[in-house]
Amino acid sequence: MIPERIEADWLSAPETLAVMAALEGARRGASRFVGGCVRNTLMQRPVDDIDIATQLMPEEVIRAVGSNGLRAIPTGLEHGTVTAIANHMPFEITTLRLDVETDGRRAVVAFTEDWAEDAARRDFRLNAIYAGPDGTLFDPTGEGVADAMAGRVIFIGEADERLREDYLRILRFYRFNAWYGAGMDPEGQAACARQAAGLEKIAAERIWKELKKLLTAPSPSASVEAMHGAGVLARVVPVAGGGELAALEHVETELSLTPDPIQRLMSMLPRRLSDVAPVASGLRLSNAERERLTDWADPGLPSLAQADAASVRKARYRFGKAVLDRAIIEAARAGDPAIYAGVAAAIHGWCRPRFPLSGEDALQSGLKGPDIGKALKSAEDAWIESDFTLSRDDLLNLLMSE
Repeated sequence: MIPERIEADWLSAPETLAVMAALEGARRGASRFVGGCVRNTLMQRPVDDIDIATQLMPEEVIRAVGSNGLRAIPTGLEHGTVTAIANHMPFEITTLRLDVETDGRRAVVAFTEDWAEDAARRDFRLNAIYAGPDGTLFDPTGEGVADAMAGRVIFIGEADERLREDYLRILRFYRFNAWYGAGMDPEGQAACARQAAGLEKIAAERIWKELKKLLTAPSPSASVEAMHGAGVLARVVPVAGGGELAALEHVETELSLTPDPIQRLMSMLPRRLSDVAPVASGLRLSNAERERLTDWADPGLPSLAQADAASVRKARYRFGKAVLDRAIIEAARAGDPAIYAGVAAAIHGWCRPRFPLSGEDALQSGLKGPDIGKALKSAEDAWIESDFTLSRDDLLNLLMSE
């Protein structure tokens, strides 16, 4: 049965009531909840953000919020967005709008008071559901509530037109299917395949942000496979394949591991620096993400499938957290969760030790110039091979023997 209203704790929270009271005081019936908070409530999913759509102009929103003792931040006035803060909790309030000009990356908008026009510019029907202050549902497309209840991710109106308005919606289609879909809409899939080239217009940072959200979903492998089949994956990560992501999901499930989007990206890539480095650059990964990816692909990082505990600690000393990345991808590709479990056990509670010698020790041993670096490296190698058991005195003796 299709519900006529929603009930949720967030609807009656003091912060929500305060913000909605401010807006209702400016004009009764002009503001409604919209988007993820409504969709997720219908689907019995957690609600993280509360968005509000309003017929009030941005200046009216700022006055209404401020006059009720709440903080108003003009976070995107050109697009009609004001963020209200109630007890440190943000509420994004956006004036109803319609697109008057689009180029596939951004839109020039005009404000409207027509709820149907506002709904028509959104991406999917399940994202165009509104709810009044009391939870009463408004569904301008006539299908949004039913889609949410059934897990259908379907474009509003003509799919190709929606995609040409903003090509990032191609990735959103797969991301929303990964999180909320019960089955891929064939018309949407076909439209994404036809419009895939448009992703070249989208900034790399936006692509990675969207792809990262997709890869954080509980089980994104079906969506990634669909991306691969539509030629979309090749547009954003040219060397990637989706086939081994499902195997990684299996290992994560078997070991009760939290999904890691970087490890999931690794599972889709060949383990070669020549392939990984362009991916990190092309997606504009953060420095930490780039380092993880390249450390994992470092040819010096050995296979850990048959490694004993000492070898694992040796690898951990040299390559840091990359050993866990290497282990889980090996486990996925071998279909053997025990590979990761064994590596994790070997370094559980183990802290990377500090090499006991310094350049000053080498100088006091009579070494000079380039011999200092060579001797220290030789001593460190011996210390590592001993599973870090050689004492400082042992290492000093090694220095003096150089």
